[in-house]
Amino acid sequence: MQNPHEQQQIDILRRITATVDRLNESVVTMNKELKVANSYSNKLKFIGDLSEHYHESTQFNLKATGLKKDPTTN
Repeated sequence: MQNPHEQQQIDILRRITATVDRLNESVVTMNKELKVANSYSNKLKFIGDLSEHYHESTQFNLKATGLKKDPTTN
């Protein structure tokens, strides 16, 4: 005896499979975009660190040479 719901179940499984395929494609695309975003983030962090180290070095050298002045006085 044939299952009366077999065709309906097959159709539902096809829809589920198609949806999972689209979801997988979306996840792959999202992963690629996240890699790009992480790359930009790493570059920005490097530039921020570089700027911070430059500031610290400048402050140290100004203090060491006695040229550092209080910013509130003219």
